[in-house]
Amino acid sequence: MSRMSPSPPNRPYHHGDLRAALLKSAERTLREKGAGALSLRELARDIGVSHAAPGRHFKDKQALLDALALDGYERLNQALATAAALPDQSFEGRMTALARAYLGFAVEHPELLELMFARKHDPDSSAQLAAAVDQSLGGLTRMFAAAQERGEIVQGDPERITMVAAASLHGLAALIASCALEAEEALAGLDEHVHLLLHGLKPR
Repeated sequence: MSRMSPSPPNRPYHHGDLRAALLKSAERTLREKGAGALSLRELARDIGVSHAAPGRHFKDKQALLDALALDGYERLNQALATAAALPDQSFEGRMTALARAYLGFAVEHPELLELMFARKHDPDSSAQLAAAVDQSLGGLTRMFAAAQERGEIVQGDPERITMVAAASLHGLAALIASCALEAEEALAGLDEHVHLLLHGLKPR
């Protein structure tokens, strides 16, 4: 009678689960201690795997930062797409919903948003991350271009209009992150903020 080989030891994570667990732990470290405290070895220790295990998914810390930023953009893009798809909304209503989705993400994940912008401008960032950034801004640009075709907003370069709108919303997020503005106050005044953004300050 042949001897049966011993069963392999239980492993705490399957292949896909390990990557998700590493990103979750990394985001927690980012939130509590900042990007400088991120370490693949420390993450492995935090979730109870060998120090070599993270290397299956991230070749180095830069790859981990890109993955964190990419995950952030994917979540943000999903939130923006959901807001933009709300039915029976005027253009101002859709814009307000988008602004609320963006600001909500910024309030909930300020450290992640800062990392997302930092990785966006890093020349060593991945092509996948660049594509996610393009999707984020591209969706806004397409929305403004469609609004121009319907005569809802002024004519002009839709990319320039996107930059103005994005800068306005990110400015609110930066004020909240620096504690110069209360999040509740910003969210409460968001309808008026978007109205002023779309209609300008010139008397009519």
